[in-house]
Amino acid sequence: MLDKFLVLPEERRGKIIAAAMRVFGAAGYKKAYTSEIAEEAGISKALVFHYFKCKKTLYLYLIEQAGKIMMCEFQAQNEVKSADFFDRIIEAAKLKLDIMSRYPAMTEFLTSVYYEDDPDVEQEVRALLSKGAGVRSEVVLSGADESKFKDGVDPKLVMNIIVKFTEGVVGGRLDKMRTIDEIMLEFTECVNLLRNNLYKKECL
Repeated sequence: MLDKFLVLPEERRGKIIAAAMRVFGAAGYKKAYTSEIAEEAGISKALVFHYFKCKKTLYLYLIEQAGKIMMCEFQAQNEVKSADFFDRIIEAAKLKLDIMSRYPAMTEFLTSVYYEDDPDVEQEVRALLSKGAGVRSEVVLSGADESKFKDGVDPKLVMNIIVKFTEGVVGGRLDKMRTIDEIMLEFTECVNLLRNNLYKKECL
């Protein structure tokens, strides 16, 4: 379906993707217009439809591409040596903040995607976000030591809780009023609170 777009030179594809992310990120799915995307990308509206057929196809493609960029960055930068469950999560959060600071348009886009509730795309969006979060969690926690948890604590449930929390502290828009160090300090304090309450005493 996207063959005509995928054969374009990488630079041109990147320009269109970046433009579309900026427009969708600022306006959301429903209020983003293909004419604005075309103008931002320096192409005609007809070409947008020539490459993607419809706005929905473009939107879902952007989500998949953003997920791939995030995953490639995680795999390239993930040099976490600690086996500790919570140390892994803290290091992953640092990586995510670094990626967000280097890809502001993508960050704004993914934030708008997270809160998107238009019925035309909501079901597909939830499925893509859930899949992406699951894959990243596997990458981050592969080989992590889960033996320190108190009896009866499910590490997968703990991870789900942290993922939801992360979307608010690390996963949303970067707060221009706070530095990355300040954001990480808040996140680390919350993760350590979980560590201190969910680990066996002898493992603290």
